[in-house]
Amino acid sequence: MNWDDVRIFLAVARTGQILGAARSLGLNHATVARRLSALEDQLGSKLFTRKTNGSELSSHGERLLPHAERMESAMLAAQEAAGADSTVEGTVRVGAPDGFGVGFLAPRLGELLRRHPGLRIELVPVPRSFSLSRREADVAVTLEQPREGRLVARRLTNYSLGLYASPTYLSECGVPQTLADLERHQLVGYVDDLLFTSSLDYTAEYLKSWRSSLAVSTAIGQTEAVRAGAGIGILHAFMAHNSADLVPVLPQHILSRAYWTVMHEDLRSIRRVALVSDFLSEIVSRDRKLFTPHA
Repeated sequence: MNWDDVRIFLAVARTGQILGAARSLGLNHATVARRLSALEDQLGSKLFTRKTNGSELSSHGERLLPHAERMESAMLAAQEAAGADSTVEGTVRVGAPDGFGVGFLAPRLGELLRRHPGLRIELVPVPRSFSLSRREADVAVTLEQPREGRLVARRLTNYSLGLYASPTYLSECGVPQTLADLERHQLVGYVDDLLFTSSLDYTAEYLKSWRSSLAVSTAIGQTEAVRAGAGIGILHAFMAHNSADLVPVLPQHILSRAYWTVMHEDLRSIRRVALVSDFLSEIVSRDRKLFTPHA
């Protein structure tokens, strides 16, 4: 089986489109379609069901996918071995929740690139989960420990969340003395139907009847809304705790959650991927007090 054809199969499987696969591979759309058809002819089975809005894996394609991914991992390992004596080069995509990705990681990635100029980092800080099996990310920072799949996970750090408001808001609306007082305040929270994990559904831990006057789908957006005086919100301590324009509210009520570093089992022997994972552990360990300032 030709690796180039398998590479095209994987790209179509991950993007769900021949055109999307062509763009990601830097190939002509007709070339991708032709090579994919050649692979199907060679195997004697249809790997995708073509639809007007894309291409969906068939049952044959689903069975081929894990074998194709192992071929991909073997090729990456072979490339790694061939360049074992050279500097670390190549691209590593890191998926992370937006709060961690933008609020903590992005300002620190320059340090990693100064150490390894041949490395290229793609940071995808969005409020969603990542499929490591489909190679949407090489390394993911997640809010929960994965329970399924061939994934390797380690706890990155615990982190704290608490109630915060701006000094202006508190001077105008008063300071709540109890959790029940929150019912009389403007509250900032998540867009409920866009929560991708139960770990983010923590408003009820403060107030069962919590109703957000302003709902924002990202942690960064919530922080900026609270900073601007929109109301009281549940914010990450590492973004809010030492900010002069954010004041802790009811500071005795603290929530604790954890971040995990996760990678696919097939990638942990790839030097550049392991290096990025280790760097995450290094910088978090160095700034541990940012994440749990109340400890």
